[in-house]
Amino acid sequence: MSEIEKDPPEIISPEDLAEPADPATVIAAEEPVSKQQSVARSAGIVSIAVMFSRLLGLIREQVFAYFFGAGFLYDAYVVAFRIPNVLRDLFAEGALSAAFVKVFTDYQIEKGEKAAWHLAGLVINGLAVIMSVICIVGIVFSRQFVDLVADGFSPEKAALATTLTQIMFPFILLVALAAVAMGVLNTKGVFGIPASASTVFNIVSMIIGLCLAYWLSGGGWLGTPDASGIPGTSAQWAIIGMAIGTLIGGASQFLMQVPSLFKVGFRFLPVLSFTDEGVKRVMSLMAPAIIGTSAVQINVLINTYFVSGIDGAQGWLSYSFRLMQFPIGLFGVAVGTAAIPVLSRLAKEGKTVEFRDTLSSSMNLVFLMTIPAACGLIVLGEPIVRLIYEHGKFTSTATDMTSLALAGYSVGLAGYAAIKVISPAFYAMNDAKTPMIIALASIVVNALGSYFFREWLSHYGVTPETPSGYGHVGVALATSCVALINFAALIWFMRRKIRRLNGRVIAAAFFKVLAAALLMSAVCYASYYLLHTQIGGTRLVNHAVEALVPIVLGGATFMIAAKMLRVKELEQAISTIRRKFTR
Repeated sequence: MSEIEKDPPEIISPEDLAEPADPATVIAAEEPVSKQQSVARSAGIVSIAVMFSRLLGLIREQVFAYFFGAGFLYDAYVVAFRIPNVLRDLFAEGALSAAFVKVFTDYQIEKGEKAAWHLAGLVINGLAVIMSVICIVGIVFSRQFVDLVADGFSPEKAALATTLTQIMFPFILLVALAAVAMGVLNTKGVFGIPASASTVFNIVSMIIGLCLAYWLSGGGWLGTPDASGIPGTSAQWAIIGMAIGTLIGGASQFLMQVPSLFKVGFRFLPVLSFTDEGVKRVMSLMAPAIIGTSAVQINVLINTYFVSGIDGAQGWLSYSFRLMQFPIGLFGVAVGTAAIPVLSRLAKEGKTVEFRDTLSSSMNLVFLMTIPAACGLIVLGEPIVRLIYEHGKFTSTATDMTSLALAGYSVGLAGYAAIKVISPAFYAMNDAKTPMIIALASIVVNALGSYFFREWLSHYGVTPETPSGYGHVGVALATSCVALINFAALIWFMRRKIRRLNGRVIAAAFFKVLAAALLMSAVCYASYYLLHTQIGGTRLVNHAVEALVPIVLGGATFMIAAKMLRVKELEQAISTIRRKFTR
C-alpha cells in the first residue's frame, strides 16, 4: 500500500474549527464524522441560507415582472446588470474564491495564522485597487460594452442601458470584496453568514430600489400601458431607481460580513504588494480560473448577444434563468461551497482516497437534488412561471416564452450544479489549466450551438406577438448542452488525474435518482393536466393549486421511489436532518 493510501488520523473539519466545545460537539466527537458527512452537514447550513436568498431573489424578480414586465425597460436593465455581473463572476466569486481559499488554507497549514491573515489583507487591498481601475474603465466605456453585447438594441434602448451600466458598474468592486470575505469565513468554518449575504442584497436592493423608483419617477411609470414601446421619462427614471438600489444592495452584501471577519481574527492592514509570494500564488491560480470557473456566465453573455434583436427575450431568458438558478444555488453551490475547504485540505495532505470519496459523494448529493428539480421545472414550468410572474405587466405570452426557455435551461441543470463541485476540485489540486481549456472549448461550442439552435427554432411558434418564434429557447438549450459537455469533460480528466473516481457508485446513484425522477415527472404531469382541465381560470388561487399540488404529489412520489430504490444519499440527508432535530 502506497503512502498516500494509508488510513491517516482524522482531520478536524472547518465546521469543527468554528464551533466552541459544547455538549452537542462532545457527543459528535464520540462518533467520528467522515468528510462526506462533514460536507453534507456544512452544505445543509449553506442550503438553508441560500434557500432564503433564492426565495427573496424570486420575489425580487416578481417585483420586476409586476412593475416592468418583459420589454424595453427590463431588457435594458438585464443587459446593464449583466455586464458587471459577468465581470464579477470572472474576477470575483468564481475565480477569486476558488484560488484564495486554496492558498489561504495552505498558508494556515504551512505558515500559521499570522501569515494567513497578512495574505488576506494583501489580497483585499490589491483587489480594491484593481477593481477600482476596472470600474473607472467600465464607466467610461459603458456605451461600447453595451453595443458589443447587445448590438440588436435600438438607439433609445442602448442609451438607457448605457446609463444603467454606468450606475451599476461599481457593483463588481463591492461584490469582489464580499467574495474574499466569503472565502475567509468559509475557510474558518463559517458558512451561514456569507451564504446569507445575498439575502441581504435582495432585501436591500428591492426595498431601496422601489422607494427610489417611486421617488425619482413620481410613480408615473405605473400607468404606462405599452411595455414594448419606448417608455416615457418617468418610466426610465423608475428603472434608474432600481439600478441605484442594486448598487446599494451590493454594498450591503459586503458590509454585513465585516463583523464576522473581525470575529474570526481579521484585522485591516494598510499594506499593498503584488509581488508577495502568496498574492502571486493567488494570481497564478486565478488567471486560468477566471475562465475555468465562469464558463456558464460567459456563455450567458454570448446568449445576450444572440437574442439582443428579439424584443422581450432578455427578460424571458433572465426570468427563466433565475428559476433555474434556484436549485443550483440551493444544492450545487451549497455542496460546492462546503466541499472546497475540505477538498483543499485533503489534496494538500495527499489523502487521495478520502479526496476521491468526498468528491464522488458530493456529486451524488448534487444529483440527488438537481435531477428531480430539473424534471419538475421541465414538466411544471408553465404553471410555476404563471404563478410567480404573471401579474401586472407580465403577460400570458411572456409566461409561455419564459416557461419554454426554462425547459431549455433545465436540460442542463444537473450539469450546471455538478460543475460547481468538480471544477473547484481541480483548483484544490493546483490544476487550474484543465478547467480553463475545457471552458474555452465550451465557449466556442456554445457560440456555434446558440446560432444553430436559434435559427432552427425561430421557425417554430411564430406569431404576431413573437415574430422570432422560439429562437430564444434555442439559445437556452445550447447553453444546457454545453454545460453537460463541460461536466463530462471535467469528469473524464479528473478520473485520469486520480486514477479512478468511484464511477460505478456515481453511475448507480445517478440512474436510481433518474428513475425516481422520471416516475415523479409522470405524476406531476398527470396531476397538473387533470387540475388544469378541471379548475382552470385566471384567479391566483387557481394558479397556486395547479402549480403547488403537483409539486407536493411529485415530491412525495420521488421520496417514496428513491427510498424503495435505496438511494444512499437520501438516507444520509434524512439522517443528518434527524440528528439536527434530535439534538
